[in-house]
Amino acid sequence: MLIKHTTQLAYLVLAALTSLPLAATAADYPTKPVTIVVGYSAGGGVDAMARILSEKLPAVLGQPVMVENRPSVGAIVASAYVAKAKADGYTLMMGAPGPMIFNHAIYAKLPYTPQDFTPISFVSDSPLVLLVNIKNPAKSVQELVSQSQQNPDKSNYGASSASFQLITELFNKKTGAKFTHIPYKGANDSVTAVMAGDVTMTLADAGPAFIGMQSGRIKALAVTSATRMKDYPNVPTLTELGVDLKASLWIGLLAPAGTPAEIIKTLQDGVAKVVAMPDVQKKMTGMSVIPMSNTSEEFSKIIASEIPVWRQLAIDNNIKVN
Repeated sequence: MLIKHTTQLAYLVLAALTSLPLAATAADYPTKPVTIVVGYSAGGGVDAMARILSEKLPAVLGQPVMVENRPSVGAIVASAYVAKAKADGYTLMMGAPGPMIFNHAIYAKLPYTPQDFTPISFVSDSPLVLLVNIKNPAKSVQELVSQSQQNPDKSNYGASSASFQLITELFNKKTGAKFTHIPYKGANDSVTAVMAGDVTMTLADAGPAFIGMQSGRIKALAVTSATRMKDYPNVPTLTELGVDLKASLWIGLLAPAGTPAEIIKTLQDGVAKVVAMPDVQKKMTGMSVIPMSNTSEEFSKIIASEIPVWRQLAIDNNIKVN
């Protein structure tokens, strides 16, 4: 009797187990909406790239893609959030050199490490534009530098992340300028601050710079690219002006470390398809941004190789945040 009851119970348990839906595997990914976390305010260059992916990736992945802004100085809050997220491909980071490279060069302690992420792919690359208020009497970088030297207490710059801060401090070092750092939560905020006259200057990526210049309230004095940008043919490079400084900022997609390789490959291929779309290329180039994708391995090597370079530069120039 006991055997019969035990057998019946076993059948019931087996029936219950087999009636349960099979757990989703990496091969099934994605089976629900994907969220891209942005560490900056809406309207900035990183946010703009995330919005493009949220619009175009659903057709590739077959699931909605949402953008969640978690702005903070240096994008530290968003970076720490994604670093601790479940490694299942449903919470991703739209990253930039600021949180992924430069923060590790200037901050003594961070709530995340480079090893907390698996890079997926670049989305774009962008030089920086040196912007001042249209009413600023400086007509050249030389005049702007001289202005800061004569009035150091009234000269400052807006920077939304360690990347902009470190590059601008390098500008100070190379030119002898006396600009003091004022932190902002997004590149768009820094550009708006220049427009309002709250800060003297900012080095902004091309997307926010382009939008700001359309307002007619700011002007560009230089670009950080190796050659003049086609959208700003009359704006000289810093190199032309005798300033040995070239810089560009990539924007790319990353996942929490431990995300299955199959999911990383699915997302990598998806980003490549989106970046190759003619309308996306047109939209990005219209924002003075260079469309660009690469592999997870290539992306990983870039981050690993650049961190020690910028960390040493920060040490040499005594640039640090405690």
